[in-house]
Amino acid sequence: RIWLYNDLAGSNILLQYLAWISLPVFLILFSSGFVHIVAPQSIGSGIPEMKTILRGVALKEYLTFRTLVAKVLGLTATLGSGMPLGKEGPLVHIASIVATLLSKLVTSFQGIYENESRNCEMLAAACAVGVASCFAAPIGGVLFSIEVTTVYFAVRNYWRGFFAAVCGATVFRLLAVWIQKEATVTAMFRTDFTMDFPFDPQELIIFSLIGVVSGLGGASYVWVHRKYVLFMRRSKRMTSFLQKNRFLYPGIVSFLVASVSFPKGLGQYMAGDLNSHDQVVGLFSNFTWTKEDLSVEEVEIVRHWVTRNTDVFVSLTGFMVFNFLFSVIGSTIPVPSGSFIPVFKVGAALGRIMGELMNLWFPIGVSYGGSINPIIPGGYATVGACAFAGAVTHTISVSVIVFEMTGQITHIIPIMVAVLISNAIASLLQPSLYDSIILIKKLPYLPDLLPSSSGMYNVYVEDFMVRDVRYIWHGMTYGQLRDVLKENRSLRGFPLVDSPGSMILLGSIQRMELIKLIEKHIGRDRRLQVAAKWQKEAQERAKEKLERKLMEAAQQKQRRPSRFEVIPAPDILKLRQHSAANLLSPDTIKSILKKTNSFTLRGFNPLLTPNVTPYTTVTGAESRIRLAFEAIFKKSATLQDVNPDPEAAMEMLVRDEDNKTTSISMSPRLFKKVQLPKERVIDMSPEDQKHWEEEEMRKAVNFDKCHIDPAPFQLVERTSLLKVHSLFSMVGVNHAYVTAIGRLVGVVALKELRKAIEDSNAGNIPTPQTMSIPLSNKVEMPLMNDRRYNDTVSSMDSVLSNDTDTYIEDKNRSRL
Repeated sequence: RIWLYNDLAGSNILLQYLAWISLPVFLILFSSGFVHIVAPQSIGSGIPEMKTILRGVALKEYLTFRTLVAKVLGLTATLGSGMPLGKEGPLVHIASIVATLLSKLVTSFQGIYENESRNCEMLAAACAVGVASCFAAPIGGVLFSIEVTTVYFAVRNYWRGFFAAVCGATVFRLLAVWIQKEATVTAMFRTDFTMDFPFDPQELIIFSLIGVVSGLGGASYVWVHRKYVLFMRRSKRMTSFLQKNRFLYPGIVSFLVASVSFPKGLGQYMAGDLNSHDQVVGLFSNFTWTKEDLSVEEVEIVRHWVTRNTDVFVSLTGFMVFNFLFSVIGSTIPVPSGSFIPVFKVGAALGRIMGELMNLWFPIGVSYGGSINPIIPGGYATVGACAFAGAVTHTISVSVIVFEMTGQITHIIPIMVAVLISNAIASLLQPSLYDSIILIKKLPYLPDLLPSSSGMYNVYVEDFMVRDVRYIWHGMTYGQLRDVLKENRSLRGFPLVDSPGSMILLGSIQRMELIKLIEKHIGRDRRLQVAAKWQKEAQERAKEKLERKLMEAAQQKQRRPSRFEVIPAPDILKLRQHSAANLLSPDTIKSILKKTNSFTLRGFNPLLTPNVTPYTTVTGAESRIRLAFEAIFKKSATLQDVNPDPEAAMEMLVRDEDNKTTSISMSPRLFKKVQLPKERVIDMSPEDQKHWEEEEMRKAVNFDKCHIDPAPFQLVERTSLLKVHSLFSMVGVNHAYVTAIGRLVGVVALKELRKAIEDSNAGNIPTPQTMSIPLSNKVEMPLMNDRRYNDTVSSMDSVLSNDTDTYIEDKNRSRL
């Protein structure tokens, strides 16, 4: 955009304005529409979602390839638009998606993907890579990812995170060298502060003041952001209107931001003709903007921050206000974006203002110990950037990121002092920006207990646990199990007890395992097996009955003498030729194929008995019919392929009286390719299926056929709220069963624990009467820490949604 604006510098101002606003509006509309169509989960930062995922909660479609494509292209368009939005959060999300996809695709990583703990370690390392690739700061990236995304960090992940972060940061900086943007691998915002006297000890007071102002400003930023988002969501009429016109709001906001930042309009008072990188480089510059004798390079930097009628303070104030307000408004646009870079620039502008004011008050420097040390406004800018960004994100590691970005640690003490003060003030006033987004989106994440809350020691599990537990027991029938699953569709796990009377907890079983158990018992495969078994038994009974009749006929034939006269047989050669001609006719072949399901009888002639004699009897027809009938029933052994051997198909073997083999040539056109029909599926009739399933559902369930967790997470009734919060956060579980001497008495899920923590922080102690509500009304129990569910569980739940409540539809079973 800036390049296009500079090319049109000598043109009409209206043409420059159109060129300035057209590209941002187009890119924002493209990004908004693309992410909405491909993957709406890619909207926003991604750090709050990763924080929730690392907590052990599976968020649907947040780590898929579609989300990766939408995030990358959407973020590229967003950054190209020049909106006051960042890239750190989206890069963290992108790195996490790449780690997840690699763990799925690479064979050597397959075991890591299947292990829940290893998967969390991969994601933790990916978050470090995202930050390191954003600022080329591997050490700060690892520390920042630990502070932002995890509650309890395993030390064994340290080397993994550092190794991955160093690789990512190295590649990021090498790419800048390869595309000839940099001469060598250097810091992103390199500074040249003096090493001898970077600051005077008396200046620590001003640095502390910057920390106080940054803490108040960071808390205000989080508060304004949350209020604005809630205002946009609270108006149902506005929400409905914007949902119907999805491109209206992004277009209006991008048009407004581009118009305000137009360099020949209000943009001249906020360095609107510079990109984010050049703005930060200018703010960190190592000279005073208010002095009169400026060099050529210094004039080139300062000219963007002054106008004919205003000085640098007006431009810095306008720059700070612009990024503060429009980063809040821009964060509500449905595009991939972050907020770290805007707040970083706001803090840098705040620190630069303080540094320039100090230079005006002490033009020759601060005197201490007989020496005079000059004021370095660029150092104040780095302190302000760290303090404000740390206050918004509630992190200390942002100071390490600045050290790596600038390549100097001369101001390490002022930066640490200001960051600590700003964090302390912001933590007392508001949650971090990421925790605020979690609250806005109502993601299943536990809030922290306030240190001043004394209720966490006086509240126990029995005060807020759910007593009406839905459970399964040994000896229950398949019908009862199906009813339990249908009545509690929101639950993803069920405790297994010995019996309803004793309630001894034996373990827990996931919902998917129970559905598979029912499917295996009365599913399509089992039903077809039973139907095939029934048919086989019927065929064996029919065969036995036929053999019995044949034996009875043979016995009757042996008892009485033949009443028929034996006469010489007719000319065998003529009969043989006549029968062969009939068999080889096309009509005969087609009729045989239709009647016998496309098979041929090798070496069989209905007009010839197996043992040809010069004599025959009238009853010989009976034996020939019997032999033909038996040959038809044995057709499976003589079925020919759809594509028969052409040489074998050209001959038909006929045995003569001397048991010699002769071949009869056949015309190729008489032999056609006949496609055998598809294998017929032997199934039950609807009446038989219904009757069979009713009988099967009355049988007792054998839970030994499914996977049982023999040791689910358990608590006792007198476990304090503080211990429950620590265990849930450290172990990463989402529900726990409450037992009393082995007996199941209740269950605690994230919803109950979160409600108890909020009441405890507010000073309200929960009572068992207010918290004992049916578990079937809750929605938090589905949030198990097993990421194999997603779409699989929803498709398997459809098995139980049959309107007839008697049998499972084949279509739903095939989806399993």
